[in-house]
Amino acid sequence: MSDTSQSAETAADPFRHFQDWFAEAERTEAANANAMTVATCTKDGVPSARVVLLKDWNSAGFVFYTNKDSRKGNELAGNPRAALLFYWRSLGRQIRIDGTVQDVSDAEADAYFATRPRVSRLGAWASIQSRPLADREVLKRRLEEFEAMYPG
Repeated sequence: MSDTSQSAETAADPFRHFQDWFAEAERTEAANANAMTVATCTKDGVPSARVVLLKDWNSAGFVFYTNKDSRKGNELAGNPRAALLFYWRSLGRQIRIDGTVQDVSDAEADAYFATRPRVSRLGAWASIQSRPLADREVLKRRLEEFEAMYPG
């Protein structure tokens, strides 16, 4: 396919183009074809980037989850624009996406959280995400507290 026809196809249906490349990446990437860099900025324009995992996508957009009290959560609350970057080394390809971020519904977020393994859910509560802890013992104690609060 020539670059010209590929560009026309991409412009006509960029989500179909993403679907094709993502499916190929899932076959060829050694791990985490759904890994993407998310770039956010403060209200003052100070950028920040980190890698997160794409959890879902459709023609409405791309879904990832984060703690709203994290740095990225706070930045998105103050400036809801973000950029995503998928880089698939095995294919020598990347896709850049930018736009406005919107929260998923509470029900959707709760449903996703419920799919996570128990230890991951407990760890998310215990770690006070994106906040420094004095030492590993603090995390261990907090994890034990949550295990006791939510047995089984």
